[in-house]
Amino acid sequence: MLIFKQIKAIQKYLQNADNKLKVQGFVPTMGALHQGHLSLIKRSKKECKLTICSIFVNPTQFNDKTDFDRYPNTITTDIEMLNDAGCDVLFLPSVKEMYPDGFTNAKEINFGFVAETLEGEHRPGHFAGMTQVVEKLLRIVTPDKLYMGQKDFQQQLIVNHLIKKRKLRTELIIVATMREKDGLAMSSRNVRLDLAARKLAVEISKTLKKVKSEIRNQKSELGSIAKAGRKRLMGFKEIELEYFEIRNAQTLEKADETSNFKVQTSKLKLVALVAAKIGRVRLIDNMLLN
Repeated sequence: MLIFKQIKAIQKYLQNADNKLKVQGFVPTMGALHQGHLSLIKRSKKECKLTICSIFVNPTQFNDKTDFDRYPNTITTDIEMLNDAGCDVLFLPSVKEMYPDGFTNAKEINFGFVAETLEGEHRPGHFAGMTQVVEKLLRIVTPDKLYMGQKDFQQQLIVNHLIKKRKLRTELIIVATMREKDGLAMSSRNVRLDLAARKLAVEISKTLKKVKSEIRNQKSELGSIAKAGRKRLMGFKEIELEYFEIRNAQTLEKADETSNFKVQTSKLKLVALVAAKIGRVRLIDNMLLN
């Protein structure tokens, strides 16, 4: 695996005549890699001739500086994992390399409601910083395909909008969330959970599965099902629930909470999304419901 730390160096390599003819897949990460990240690498290798990964902990998408300071750094292990997974290229830039003129984002896009709700309400400025660095990376790497995980559901909706608004030639590919054997969504933040918190964290995915089952069995109205999901998680005093919502999977608008329509025959695709803190660790998860 080749490792580049400078923008000009990786661009020169990728623009080489031989490499330009190859279908290029890109997996942007913030490091602290796990099997979820490697599933993206695997998918890219299956579909592309050249797979590029980036590791960059982007300071502009952290609205909480302590969260940024505590973000796990496992770069030596990360490089070994990427090597073993057969990744072709790693882009490992410094903050100065990515932001030589400071953090000002003169090209910020107004994504409207899709960026203002849910994570947008609880993490002001997060999506502006995220799209800022994703656009930078896409313009540096110019990949044919961009691979992202479903776990960051709202993020991938916004990135898709970004690609369209900026008229970038990259195709966004969403890969299903990888989970531990007990159902917990794989996340770099999981390493910060102590034993008690780790055991409790699985209640998030259990609640999502319960909601999915109830909707598929059409047991009650959507509003009642969502309310029951919130109540279940709030029943654990160690879990600080930020939100638990059932939304339109395309727009994130609130789904019909009054009528008990037949989900199986409805054209409306639904997703349940949750964010919660266990101790000092903030976790998010989601599940498509139909």
